[in-house]
Formats: sequence, structure tokens, C-alpha cells
Amino acid sequence: MTTVIDSNVLIALWDVDDVLNREALAALDRALAQGKLVVPAPVFAELLAFPQRTEGFLQGFFRETSIAVDWDLAENVWKAAGRAFGAYAARRQRGQEPRARQVLVDFVIGAYAEQNGCRLLTFDRGIYRAAFPKLTLLAP
Repeated sequence: MTTVIDSNVLIALWDVDDVLNREALAALDRALAQGKLVVPAPVFAELLAFPQRTEGFLQGFFRETSIAVDWDLAENVWKAAGRAFGAYAARRQRGQEPRARQVLVDFVIGAYAEQNGCRLLTFDRGIYRAAFPKLTLLAP
């Protein structure tokens, strides 16, 4: 089975001082033992925005770890992300979303995993559980 990796897992992995570092490493090892690992293009873009995360660093890391980067997001992914983001915005307006404000890219990542029949490895299980109830979430 293929596992989609959320940005926050890789960020924790690269920060040895992060309290979630060991959890991220163990979760990635478990997921790899069960199948392929992939990040959709929006995850690459989010990671590139962090200091010291150059394009060369990211490409080298993904090549060395055999994590695929999927640059092609199909129409069904964008539509599912838009629907999920709209439902989230409606829940926020009704006061049913107590968490911090989410951005569209989170919903693109969730929609990518859901629409491609993948699991999602993330530290933000709450938002994905609410937005994509059928999506299998892996806990780090």
C-alpha cells in the first residue's frame, strides 16, 4: 500500500530537537515496510519554503530515501480538495472547528491521498479525520 507523507512528518524528522523527531522516524520506517512512500507536489512546495531547504536538498533527500514526488494532481483531486475546504469553512463559520485555521494545501494533500487510494501519515489527524472521514490515517 502507498503512504502519502504530510509535510509536518518530514519537518519533525529533519529537526533532531523536535520532540516528535523519533516518532516521525519510526512512523516512516513502519510505512516504508508496508509499501511505497510518496509526497504530492504541494508537500514539496511547503518544504521548499522552509529555511535551508533548497531544491537540491529536497531532491537529494527524496532520491536517497526512495520517496516519490508526484507532480501531477488530477482534476478529481482539486475538486475533492475544494469540496472539503468549503465544508471546513462552513464548519468554522458555525463555530464547529476549534482548531487553528487551516490552509487549502492541507485539503489538497488529504484529497490526493483519498482520491489515489493511499494512506496518509500526518501529525494533524484531527483536520483530516473531519475533512476526509474515509481516509486511512497513520499515526506517527
